[in-house]
Amino acid sequence: MAEHRQLQRAALLDAARTLLTEGGKEALTFPALAARTGLARSSVYEYFRSRAAVVEALCEVDFPLWAAEIEAGMASCDTAAERIEAYVRGQLALAADPRHRAVVAISALELDEAARERIRAAHGKLAGLVVQALEDLGHEQPRLAAALLQGVVEAAVRRAEQVAGGRTGCLAENPGEIADTAVAFALHGLSRE
Repeated sequence: MAEHRQLQRAALLDAARTLLTEGGKEALTFPALAARTGLARSSVYEYFRSRAAVVEALCEVDFPLWAAEIEAGMASCDTAAERIEAYVRGQLALAADPRHRAVVAISALELDEAARERIRAAHGKLAGLVVQALEDLGHEQPRLAAALLQGVVEAAVRRAEQVAGGRTGCLAENPGEIADTAVAFALHGLSRE
């Protein structure tokens, strides 16, 4: 019985991912989850009490996988600078994933403060991945630098979203240019060296 419940819950989460990818946050509804999984709508409530609970479960399951992808990208690099570049590019690629964007959008609106704090803590652990690379580069305050680097990544994500949504005067920018600029800023600051 427990295995059956785990399989049903996994099927519901897979359906939620598909709905988010195909239709964004508006597509994630309990009737749509029921239709995708062949369950009765009332059965969906046996697994999740609300749409926010579905999103929180997605974050709990998917965030470690996303972090592992970034960590694997960093591990494949030979130098500290390459690891930092992989860290920045990995997060920007993840942020471009429609499913990830939809989960972030729903999280901001529907999750309670405790759930958002758990997600922030998980993001904080992600920043920890780059601390060693910064130490290897000889940075005097690698933890502070990692936190600031995360700010650069978040700004690049917002810029990419603005460009994608046509909300900026710099429509000539593309995701590759934004990523290149974020990497250059992370590695060289404002200098043009």
